[in-house]
Amino acid sequence: MSFVPLARGFDVRTDQRSLEDRGAAHFAEHQTAKDWAPLAGYLRQLGVPSDGRVLVVGCGPKPAAVEELLRMGFDAFGLEPVPGSYESACQHVGTERMYLAGAEALPAAAESFDAVVVHSVLEHVDSPELSMSEAYRVLKPGGVAYVGTTNRYKFSLKGGNGEFRIPYYNWFPALVKEGYILRHLHYDPSLAAYTPRPAVHWFSFSDLCKLGRRVGFAWFYASVDLMHDRSGVAGVVARVCRWSPWLRAAVLTQLGGGIYMVKRPA
Repeated sequence: MSFVPLARGFDVRTDQRSLEDRGAAHFAEHQTAKDWAPLAGYLRQLGVPSDGRVLVVGCGPKPAAVEELLRMGFDAFGLEPVPGSYESACQHVGTERMYLAGAEALPAAAESFDAVVVHSVLEHVDSPELSMSEAYRVLKPGGVAYVGTTNRYKFSLKGGNGEFRIPYYNWFPALVKEGYILRHLHYDPSLAAYTPRPAVHWFSFSDLCKLGRRVGFAWFYASVDLMHDRSGVAGVVARVCRWSPWLRAAVLTQLGGGIYMVKRPA
């Protein structure tokens, strides 16, 4: 049975590799620097060894997280599902530190990592539950999964959402979002930076907790829960959140896109 594209001259199902290459190029050009030191500190605070094995899922063509974690002493590895991005990442950290695979089928043995980093990935995968089940499987008892993802409650005066160039997209009803997803995939791939896997899942902190519990994780922490010994305003807010679930909930409506999930020790 022949396939008739929905849009003349472009369809993600027929132009997959072309779109992957264009998306990878756009990502590499617009990738912003991120400070991975706080993540490393929180992982160690939660019991990950200073030289522990860490898997970065969806590390991208410039695997800055892998490079930084290696620099900080971790035994870090990257995983990337897009062939062009994988090849680029190998040039940065070496083939021996890279896996070519998707988040739903990690090519690693059970209980082989101390930590798994899933940053800016979960919103794009086909199955968040299968992806997190795989993260849980490859973690050692007591291991930590860090998930950094879209926050459907985050508010920006300009409507920025980090995924679609449609202001306030994260606040749209699900049915409207589906229309923009179809438009991106079949008519205008610039809507979500040319990615063949646009953000189709949007989470709140409580959504992430529910997802983690379904696959077996035992404990859940936001960054604000782990900075109670800080000085200054951040420390004050963290300490107040520690004793006020209502204030913590209010804070997490804006800062709830990151979560640390801990696998129960054996």
